[in-house]
Amino acid sequence: MRYQAMTNWRRLGWTAMASVAIWLAGCSSGPPPRVQGPGGPTATTPGTGTAPPPASTAAGRLQAVSWNEVGGWSADDVRAAWPALLASCQALKKRPDWNRVCSVGIMVDAGDLPAMREYFETNFQPYRVVNGDGTDSGLITGYYEPILHGSRTRQGPYQVPLYRRPPTMGKGPLPARGELMQNPAMRGNELVWVDDAVEAAFLQIQGSGRIRLPDGTMMRVGFGGTNDQPFRSIGKWLLDRGEITPVQATMQGIKAWARANPARVEEMLNVNPRFVFFRELPPTNEGPVGALGVPLTAERSIAVDPATIPLGVPVFLSTTRPLSTEPIQRLMFAQDTGSAIRGGVRADFFWGAGDAAGETAGRMKQGGRMWVLMPRS
Repeated sequence: MRYQAMTNWRRLGWTAMASVAIWLAGCSSGPPPRVQGPGGPTATTPGTGTAPPPASTAAGRLQAVSWNEVGGWSADDVRAAWPALLASCQALKKRPDWNRVCSVGIMVDAGDLPAMREYFETNFQPYRVVNGDGTDSGLITGYYEPILHGSRTRQGPYQVPLYRRPPTMGKGPLPARGELMQNPAMRGNELVWVDDAVEAAFLQIQGSGRIRLPDGTMMRVGFGGTNDQPFRSIGKWLLDRGEITPVQATMQGIKAWARANPARVEEMLNVNPRFVFFRELPPTNEGPVGALGVPLTAERSIAVDPATIPLGVPVFLSTTRPLSTEPIQRLMFAQDTGSAIRGGVRADFFWGAGDAAGETAGRMKQGGRMWVLMPRS
């Protein structure tokens, strides 16, 4: 990611976390109930033109609606989405359709909730996202940025290496993970050493993350290439062999299995032939950079299928928290993509960085509905 986040593998990797839940977590919670917001402006606000929706595709289409049809719109504190809006404007403000709304947006008092709500209702036209089959509900999964513990040198608990791509290996396909780890060319290309092989494997799935060093400083690592082998789910492998139950089939369950079976961890990891190399990235306090080219905002950025939802646009999401019926009705921004994120009503919810975010992301497999907000002309 530029922090060159969204290479093809990272796009696969981030949603592979969700795949653990999809493969393994049993039935999702159903789509959230339709919640009608109290009155609001209609689809055509006086003095403004209605933005045309993108063309329909097999994946889905956008259907113009009035604001009072956006389920849960009035329940969200849209002030919290302000940083994500500014990030999208960084990337889109040079486009004619975005130049005006971004220029108006920076003049709004971001601490004034009624003013913020009026800004969106006046300057954006809502569209219900409809799937190719005509339904308007779909799957919402989650992803996060891992934070591992490590050292630039091999010492104490830090015995698991993350590797740079060895320059002697060239650019073509490389052997599967098990064989690659035995290749002498890997020696001397250790980028950093971490303390947990399973956490390192999850970092490979995510494609980038942060390493907390012994002195407390953070080292940021990003995607540095792959061996071009296919991805295979270790969670599914454990489930198919009866090593874990569907209830245990989460990131947390896989970690628990590894702690109980330390002698078999390498066997499990070698099930996935895919291997990711890393590179060190400049330090920053911002989130990882998504496919839009801007830092992601925790709990306000999502990955979408750009065949239906244009990158950068606001998306109002109505779903529920993982493994519950507690509603999440929130203004998000489509700032990322994922090769497993396909279809109209389909999103990957960015929960942030660290263990707590990972715990939540690993359990996220909920039903949801989505409304795209397009700038008015």
